[in-house]
Amino acid sequence: MEYNIKYMKRCIEIASNDIGNTYPNPLVGCVIVHENKVIGEGSHKRYGDKHAEANAINSVENKDLLKESTLYVNLEPCNHYGKTPPCTDLIIKYKIQNIIIGSIDPNRMVKGGGIEKLKSNGCNVEFGVLQDECDYFNKRFFTYHKLKRPFIILKWAESKDGFIGPIKSQREVFRISGDQSQKLSHTWRKEEDSILVGVQTIIDDNPQLTTRLVKGKNPIRIVLDPNCRVPINSDIFSKDSKTIVLSKNKNSLISENVRIINFDKMEFILNVLYEMKIQSVIVEGGTKTIKKFLDNDLWDSIRVFKGTKNMENGLEGPKIDFNNFKQINIGDDYLYILDK
Repeated sequence: MEYNIKYMKRCIEIASNDIGNTYPNPLVGCVIVHENKVIGEGSHKRYGDKHAEANAINSVENKDLLKESTLYVNLEPCNHYGKTPPCTDLIIKYKIQNIIIGSIDPNRMVKGGGIEKLKSNGCNVEFGVLQDECDYFNKRFFTYHKLKRPFIILKWAESKDGFIGPIKSQREVFRISGDQSQKLSHTWRKEEDSILVGVQTIIDDNPQLTTRLVKGKNPIRIVLDPNCRVPINSDIFSKDSKTIVLSKNKNSLISENVRIINFDKMEFILNVLYEMKIQSVIVEGGTKTIKKFLDNDLWDSIRVFKGTKNMENGLEGPKIDFNNFKQINIGDDYLYILDK
């Protein structure tokens, strides 16, 4: 059992390098062990590429050892054709007898089918090893398939006295959070499938909503704009990433990377994102938009940067009790995190 946990943790470790790159596929790492020695490792790098099991098997120099080895993987091997052939077929081909699995795949196309196929072909299969940790590691994938909506992160920064920005008549620059906090925010952006803001944020700040402070892909940009107020010269219409405007306008494709989708209720937003196979969204503001998600209890994680300076007046941040939040120091700032 000790070895099972050790190698399952290694599966998660190697898969964590690919966070943000595998959508709509999950994060998967695979380790192959022969006589308590790792002889192969692999992870799923990006959507459309080979899966973790295939990469791990291909990394084994002496394939004759595979039939005497144990394969560890943090998520149930697939048993259906997609962009790549089923991983179960490859495991069976190389006669790997012992399979240790962390999570059962929640995707209805798999959901226990991979385990059953391996068992029916004579494999010894153990599953549920470090399951809670494996489930949490793929929380975006599990939320998407189980709740039929994206994983939702609410994120904002506020001054020591609870303001998120100056009032409209005083738009002078007031930096709430420091450089380390801003860089961490951009790291989070590259890890998520999309980023959502309200139209007032676009009007007031004209943000780019990119990962320009770190190396990594830009999230899909989503603007909640029920009354069609977004300025056409806004930076969110750049070619850096795709942009979706949720508006009361009719559905239309403005350009290759800009799309207008008719918007009605909050539930519709999540249905649209689900249908577009968007597995996660980080909601960055403003207060009115974040409050919509809070009031409807539509969130999975809340992350708040709190600066050390008072603003004295301005736009108030969401009213929230931080007593149950985990507190972390990020440079001179405080980061408060709460996960459901």
